[in-house]
Amino acid sequence: MPDDKKNAYGTETGGDTNFRRTWDREEWTAKARERESQDRATSKLHQEAKLAGKKFHRPPTPPDANSTSARASRLNLEENVNKTTLVPAGAGVGKRGKGAGFYCEACDLTFKDSLQWVDHLNSKQHLHAVGERDEVAIATLEMVVERLAWLKRRREEEGREGEVDLAKRLAERARAEEEERVQRREKRKLARRERKERERKLGNERGFGGGDSEKAEGGGEEEDDPDAVAMARMMGFTGGFGTTKKRS
Repeated sequence: MPDDKKNAYGTETGGDTNFRRTWDREEWTAKARERESQDRATSKLHQEAKLAGKKFHRPPTPPDANSTSARASRLNLEENVNKTTLVPAGAGVGKRGKGAGFYCEACDLTFKDSLQWVDHLNSKQHLHAVGERDEVAIATLEMVVERLAWLKRRREEEGREGEVDLAKRLAERARAEEEERVQRREKRKLARRERKERERKLGNERGFGGGDSEKAEGGGEEEDDPDAVAMARMMGFTGGFGTTKKRS
């Protein structure tokens, strides 16, 4: 006769269940009693304020909570872009637990978009979890004077740095402009030499540009025709066509 204590897989029913989460009953009982006592004290204070005609202000929780302060740096919403995150199964349902998105370790919540994430960081729930209360500390006269003095010092330092940077940038700009002018001048000289060389070769091939040699050989008896010189210049030749016209 088969054993009734074993299941279809051959293991005993009601076996090891240590993988299940357990709680300390005494600890949680003490926490529940403490919460109930705090609720009774808060209700009593609320009733007393109501009878006295005053507005009730609940004491901060926890009592040593700090006032809300501004962020020291900007939120980096792109830190997880192009990254792979391992999340447990079923993390895509609801906000509780760590999942794909913006995860808050203090509140154990996950948000799918940046708007919900920023709203949560400014919510009372998150402030309570990180030990802050939704109140801003009132600045005293000494704090305001110290802040103004610090802003003045920072502005003066930035001004000095700006002057140094401006002079440095102007010097670098002047040096770069001078280098550009030198390069343009060299390019123009090179282009002018190449153009003259091409014109000289073209004049020699077509029989132009021999006026100077003919003048030297003829003893200055020949001269260039002005019309021929003008025509040569219009055609881009530096020399004249030459002429055999004799001086009278």
